[in-house]
Amino acid sequence: MNPEPELPDLAFEVHPGRGPYLLLVHGLLSSRAQWDLNLDALGEVSQPVVVELFGHGRSPSPERADCFSPAHYVAAFERLRTFLAAENWLVCGQSLGAALTMRYALDHPGRTVAQIFTNSNSALAPADWTRTTRPAMEALSLSIAEQGRDAIERLPVHPKRSLNLPPAVRDALIADSALYSPDGIAKTALHTVLQSSVRDRVADNRVPSLMIRGGREKRFAQSAAFAAKTMPQLESVVLSAGHAVNIEAAAAFNAAAIEFLARVVR
Repeated sequence: MNPEPELPDLAFEVHPGRGPYLLLVHGLLSSRAQWDLNLDALGEVSQPVVVELFGHGRSPSPERADCFSPAHYVAAFERLRTFLAAENWLVCGQSLGAALTMRYALDHPGRTVAQIFTNSNSALAPADWTRTTRPAMEALSLSIAEQGRDAIERLPVHPKRSLNLPPAVRDALIADSALYSPDGIAKTALHTVLQSSVRDRVADNRVPSLMIRGGREKRFAQSAAFAAKTMPQLESVVLSAGHAVNIEAAAAFNAAAIEFLARVVR
């Protein structure tokens, strides 16, 4: 008799759809609301599975720092796939979430039918990025330890400072920000963000991939060019949007994702 699958440790929701499961992973200081404008459309070609990062939304904030490592996230995604009894699935990541789903696809190409990812400066960060970014992440962690939620709310990337999002999505993200765990956000900065880059591995990609990027985020242009040149099986679509391309240009994002998935899913 087969043992019961281990329960997933990340909060997740399975949404209605047709086709294989599609794992959707948001970025830093976001939540399940990241995908509100995409779920119905993606359901035409998949069954969306939305997870929330540790310390975000409805997911727990583990005491152990190693639970926030990218390697632990990959293992958590595998537990979720097993729990869903899926032989394989699709993955899609946004920002920091893309760094985690890209790592998953590199570690488990046989379980990944295809992947989509958006602008992710952390996923494609160069070798010296961790060294130059560490002081800022350590300072953020310290300020959160001293000031708690107030320090998080002052961050430029807090959803209440997002000016280009539709009001309904912005309001949902702000509401979910009340669920952030300050300790979890601090651990994410130190133990997820700083270990997130897969730049030195993308040349080994073995799964059909689509990068849908917001062309108005200029700081991602160099990393996007690197991926286009280095990563096998990568297609690219550039939309008139900024960092949160799946929200800012939701209709175009949905169309590109559906066209790609309809082609690669047999």
